[in-house]
Amino acid sequence: MAAVTIIGAVMMGTAMCWPLADRAHTVRLVGTPLDEDIIRSIRRDRTHPRLEREIPPGVEPFFAEELPEAVQGAELIISGVSSFGIDWFAQAAGPHLQPGVPVLSVTKGLADQPDGSLLTLPDVLSRRLPGISFNAIGGPCIAHELAARRQTAVVFTGPDAEILSRLRDLLAAGYYHIWLSTDVAGVETCAALKNAYALAVGLAVGMMEAAGPDGLAHSYNPQAALFGQSCYEMRRLVQLMGGGEGNVAWLPGPGDLYVTVFGGRTVRLGKMLGQGMPFREARRILAGVTLESVEIVTRVARALPKLAARGLVDLADFPLLLHLDEILNQDKPVAIPWERFFRAP
Repeated sequence: MAAVTIIGAVMMGTAMCWPLADRAHTVRLVGTPLDEDIIRSIRRDRTHPRLEREIPPGVEPFFAEELPEAVQGAELIISGVSSFGIDWFAQAAGPHLQPGVPVLSVTKGLADQPDGSLLTLPDVLSRRLPGISFNAIGGPCIAHELAARRQTAVVFTGPDAEILSRLRDLLAAGYYHIWLSTDVAGVETCAALKNAYALAVGLAVGMMEAAGPDGLAHSYNPQAALFGQSCYEMRRLVQLMGGGEGNVAWLPGPGDLYVTVFGGRTVRLGKMLGQGMPFREARRILAGVTLESVEIVTRVARALPKLAARGLVDLADFPLLLHLDEILNQDKPVAIPWERFFRAP
């Protein structure tokens, strides 16, 4: 048994309580300053209001100001914050992290630099907090399903294979299956981009709903084409990041994209846009909802022209992602550039 502290108590961070508790570990769940209602609910009746179920016995909840107490003696830290919470995590948790105590993150995202370079979030944290082992989880995993103990297959990624093996030994359960990869760039690039491209597939769903029912014609053809172009562009970006292209053939790429297409806020936004709703109106309706898909599209689209100017990419390889940026940030209507897809290498 080990003492494990989870920092971030929204969906996926809390869902990690289940495999940990089932392995009889001591689990401390720390909310961010935005999670106070969640921690208050758990303390009151053990119920997580977003997951709509009781958390496992033995999981102890902590408010953000109690973080120093919650991390004391921990043998593993799990970061359950969103990409918008990375700065808070570094500032609040950073001073309490100990060399030799690894961090395992469920956070998805990429950070663009002034020259257009893109960094994975483990790289961002490693630069800010040297001496700490930062690792991450990729692959298809919906928080509600993990909390329901549905069969789930994920990838743990980090630079040290020995640490990854130790993390798998701590967390593997009969329903939580873990593969290991030291290809941080490949796994994390896919993990971030799946949100952007799930938004793209959602456009076709919204376009179908706007057109109205047509017997047995459900618009699966355009969804599949968008899924295929998404994987094509994802492969190009994995190459750019120096990751292995094989990630776009298993869990980190199409696996995670597939599951994201089937629900959640990303596809809901895509449907709204596909129905013809301007992004500014969709954003108003989704006020208070974390839209990581918008952030990743914006960051990568901002980086690509700088990388193209340096001769590192060809913008013609990314018609779908750049059109998403036009929709989100330039107020353009949806006009999927079909004829520019699947450009020959």
